[in-house]
Amino acid sequence: MNGLGEPHAAGITARQVFAVKVPASSANLGPGFDSLAVALDLYLELEAERSNRWEVEFLSPSLTDFPRDETNYICQIALKTALMYKQKMPPLRMSVKSDIPLARGLGSSAAAIVAGVELANEFCNLELSLLEKLKIAAGFEGHPDNAGASLFGGVVVGSQIGDEVDLTVLDQIQFDPILVVPREELLTEISRDVLPANMEFQHSVRASAVANQQLAALLTHNWTLAGRMMAADLFHQPYRKELVPFFDDVHEKAIQSGAFGVALSGAGPSILCLAEPGKGDEVGEKMKRCVDGMEILTLKIDRNGCSSSMKKSGFAI
Repeated sequence: MNGLGEPHAAGITARQVFAVKVPASSANLGPGFDSLAVALDLYLELEAERSNRWEVEFLSPSLTDFPRDETNYICQIALKTALMYKQKMPPLRMSVKSDIPLARGLGSSAAAIVAGVELANEFCNLELSLLEKLKIAAGFEGHPDNAGASLFGGVVVGSQIGDEVDLTVLDQIQFDPILVVPREELLTEISRDVLPANMEFQHSVRASAVANQQLAALLTHNWTLAGRMMAADLFHQPYRKELVPFFDDVHEKAIQSGAFGVALSGAGPSILCLAEPGKGDEVGEKMKRCVDGMEILTLKIDRNGCSSSMKKSGFAI
């Protein structure tokens, strides 16, 4: 029998499943707080088919402590999304794997949200546009940057004003990302608790100017200026750095290794280092020789964003 309760046709061994692939993301890039993000080539992947009950199988060791039924976060997002459109989400049998480090500031929760929205869109025939998917995901996430990067790919700028969510993909921005991933986790809730509830007006003006200048520098490939503005952030890094005591040391070693800019990845504790296009491998190798006790990942910008399709099962469900 297949996942629909129907007999398999003779001679057919592979099932047709719905496959989703969602890239990781790194938000803020320094001063672009809750608005600027980049999609990275680390992925959450899942395969799903209809079933008579919810079942989730994990194919990555980092995921094995998560629920295996409908209380799983991805399933909950799918159920809630379907409910928004007054649809009933059918139970699914799913297999999930991910190489996105958890609780490290790499958009793992946003990737899960995007995957859940994709499941509801497919199995409830919602026919959502990318922008509609983003609006739903941003509603769950509270801001559109990570989810926007995971959905659209590339470097994105997002905004959320009331119920309106807007996003621009900046294809002209090019750089090689290198990630420094520590062993320690840091929950976003903890990292947000150290931020001020309010910011003095003139301080906000300076912080906004830094963010605008950084984006202009990235767009015009003025690497030196972009790096200076990343380090000059006033919105969140001065407060969050106290939770990431190795930040200054990594920053210094990354610049010495040839990176032009360094920033907390999202809420941290991972650190995003940017190299000029074509120099990422060289910078990453140098950093591996001088940064101890942390994983150095030389990555690429994912330009495709979330993808989904019906396919023959490739996971062992």
